[in-house]
Amino acid sequence: MVSRVDEIDWERWDPATVATLMFVIQGGRILLMHKKRGFGKGKINGPGGKLESGETPLQCAIRETQEELCITPTGVAFAGELHFQFTDGYSIHGHVFTATGFEGEPAETEEAIPLWCAIDELPFEHMWEDDPTWFPHMLEGRIFSARYLFDGDRMLDAVIDLD
Repeated sequence: MVSRVDEIDWERWDPATVATLMFVIQGGRILLMHKKRGFGKGKINGPGGKLESGETPLQCAIRETQEELCITPTGVAFAGELHFQFTDGYSIHGHVFTATGFEGEPAETEEAIPLWCAIDELPFEHMWEDDPTWFPHMLEGRIFSARYLFDGDRMLDAVIDLD
């Protein structure tokens, strides 16, 4: 069994899922959501999900935000990439985006409950274990590429590169 990120052949790595995350950041606050179902149920995260056929990561991130929180993000910028390998064989390549604004009003859906948080009071204890390792880079506008090894919900190893 692989126990470290550097034991994975990332050049040949082929993720099972390509997905996105979107974070609206305004006035010292960030819009998160409490996930009600699906992968990551019960955790706090940003809106996002799997790419659909023919969709770009940016299109996916906007669509997922519309579906999960009933808003359309504006002022969108690429923030970084997340590469997750799970010990059970599952893998995800995530594209992370930030937005400076949005149209509409955040609303609860079947998938999520919107949650505004102060940037200096992020609820990391209710988030994925990797989030504290890359959130600071995203919040400071540094583009990152991070690789993680997980066993279920538990992070075993991480490597983060900054552009």
